[in-house]
Amino acid sequence: MLTHLSLFLIAGAIIGAGSAFAASSVHEFTLNGIDGAPAPLAAYKGKAVLIVNVASKCGYTPQYKGLEALYLKYKDRGLVVVGFPANNFGAQEPGTNEEIKTFCSRTYNVTFPLYAKVSVKGADRTPLYGYLAENGGGEPKWNFTKFLVDKSGKVIQRFDSKVDPESAEMTAAVEKALGH
Repeated sequence: MLTHLSLFLIAGAIIGAGSAFAASSVHEFTLNGIDGAPAPLAAYKGKAVLIVNVASKCGYTPQYKGLEALYLKYKDRGLVVVGFPANNFGAQEPGTNEEIKTFCSRTYNVTFPLYAKVSVKGADRTPLYGYLAENGGGEPKWNFTKFLVDKSGKVIQRFDSKVDPESAEMTAAVEKALGH
């Protein structure tokens, strides 16, 4: 027999599970920036956004260079690259937010926005990545999975880890997202 508490807990679980996917765009999510302050994705309304789960100790880590180049090339035309450090794959992002920020700045001169470390898959994934998984073709399978989001906050394309940020494929998609 279900008690009132049981029903309350079940209802809460259902509502909580559904709330991660109730958003209609990435602009509805606020996560902490790498420095710990809330950084709403609504700040990027009207811009194309490339969301990337990043890691400092991965074979794809040199893509930071390409991501920064892509950002610098298109930022004045409306592209924002945002990095979400995650330790979900091979424990390849073990550092603290401060260590990650220092590594990215010193090693790759990263100037695009970085967020605080998150989980991008599994039971503890952040709601943003729940939305991306639901609306962008599933959870990331490895570090440096890229989700291209249009100016209205909708996922328009997903790129696997192996796709170089400076590739013709990525450049063409970004150009299209920017409307050029």
